[in-house]
Amino acid sequence: MSRTIETTRLSSKGQIVVPKSIRDEREWLAGTEFVVEHAKEGILLRPLRPFPRTELKDVAGSLSYHGKRKTLKDMDKAVGAMVRNRHARGRY
Repeated sequence: MSRTIETTRLSSKGQIVVPKSIRDEREWLAGTEFVVEHAKEGILLRPLRPFPRTELKDVAGSLSYHGKRKTLKDMDKAVGAMVRNRHARGRY
């Protein structure tokens, strides 16, 4: 990460624009929520979530599975059996 110094200005509504180069570098998109803390020399601005939001497609396959590959039909059948079993035990 570069340590380029940039300037910005506080608006009459109390808003500060984070320079685009910093937003891009940090991958902060519109709607990103931040924690604002008092610091010795000013304020500290940190994203509420320290990591970008992930999608299933980004992590699918990251957990290894060793065994026969299951089909959607196999998974639906297993889920149905589990629900019936829990229902029979009074869990639902």
